[in-house]
Amino acid sequence: MAHPRPATTGAAIAATCVAALMACGGCRTAPHPDESFAATLPEEVPVADAGNGAIYQSGHDVPLFENSVAHRVGDVLTITLDERTDASKSAITTTKKSTSADMAAPTLLGGAVTAKGRNLLSNSLSDASSFDGEGNSKQSNQLTGDISVTVAKRLANGNLLVRGQKWITINQGREFVRIEGIVRPVDIGPDNTVSSSRVADATIAYGSKGALNDSNSKGWLARFFDSKWMPF
Repeated sequence: MAHPRPATTGAAIAATCVAALMACGGCRTAPHPDESFAATLPEEVPVADAGNGAIYQSGHDVPLFENSVAHRVGDVLTITLDERTDASKSAITTTKKSTSADMAAPTLLGGAVTAKGRNLLSNSLSDASSFDGEGNSKQSNQLTGDISVTVAKRLANGNLLVRGQKWITINQGREFVRIEGIVRPVDIGPDNTVSSSRVADATIAYGSKGALNDSNSKGWLARFFDSKWMPF
């Protein structure tokens, strides 16, 4: 004779769900730098032959009349971040529409068509609608600091494709800054720095990962209720 299985209680289901969520949270790995922004190493220099006693040795030349700024693949360049944006937008829309039409009652055999003293063929139509809309938007951002990058590629026209990232670990969070773009050698200062406003086609990202960032982020259910898919 088979014994009836005990019914699963709501407390047991809740405990199972909590255990599953904790297990999933333990599987999360620590954030790592983006490999696409990894430093570009310089090209390998061929090994010079053994010294032959001469003053000039191949592969050990030092330029005397050349600025020591980034110009080769793998060279380091410092970018001064000075980004400020301030945008605002305002819109007001008002529309009104009204329609009315009257239809005189037609006659049949010289008289109006009535029933119990009511004219059956007399009609009128009226409609009115209005709309008022107003919206305002304002956004302001600021990013300052310095970040050193490496030259990833020297283009055919002499411009430099630079790319790099910086990770800072503070307490229980990790903050990062990433930048990629094209720099003209003439815009590089004598101290081997260039302003971020001189970086063409720049991609600048600033963010953080960790417990502090997670606590400031909405959960997936809250994001659903705030998304465009929420019908209410």
